[in-house]
Amino acid sequence: MSKAIPCELISWSQYNTLSRQLAQQIRDARINVDMIVAIGRGGYMPARLLSDLLGIFNLTSFKIEHYRGAHKQRTAMVKYGLTAPVDEQNILLVDDVSDSGDTFNVAFEHLQSLGNPEHIHTAVLHHKVVSRFVPDFYAEKVEQWRWIIYPWAISEDLASFISTMEQKAGSVEIIADNLKHAHGISVSAEHIEDALRLLGG
Repeated sequence: MSKAIPCELISWSQYNTLSRQLAQQIRDARINVDMIVAIGRGGYMPARLLSDLLGIFNLTSFKIEHYRGAHKQRTAMVKYGLTAPVDEQNILLVDDVSDSGDTFNVAFEHLQSLGNPEHIHTAVLHHKVVSRFVPDFYAEKVEQWRWIIYPWAISEDLASFISTMEQKAGSVEIIADNLKHAHGISVSAEHIEDALRLLGG
């Protein structure tokens, strides 16, 4: 069985609801936004939907690597930098979750190294209270820590959990049972099979 890590599996419907709540908060704040910048990869989907809901079509991104599945790398670092000009821009910086705060710290340093933005606002779907960074906008506050599995990252996250199981070659039913007991999540056979393909199973 893999190491016990409490998890929450977010559905596409929940993602849509959280994004709409986040968009409404941003509207209510009446901030100026010239450009939405997604922190890849987690911020790609939330930023794209916010672009649609807010009618802000100046959307771009850069990539920071910190997690591979649920396994944290040693340090957060910019893998692919931002190429858009930032001088005098009001930027809405978007990620899926504020977990440790490291990603946002690196993101701020990167944006400020490129020029002089007018203002940088931040937004996430989930803000964990253990994070050293508090975003300006978040749809949900996570008081009790858990790993959040978004619908666009199910295969990757499940693969990282399955890879730590003692019985990696067990049946789909056995793996599903292990995931339920270790992580508190119920996943479909299809999701498990997709994860096993990533592991070469």
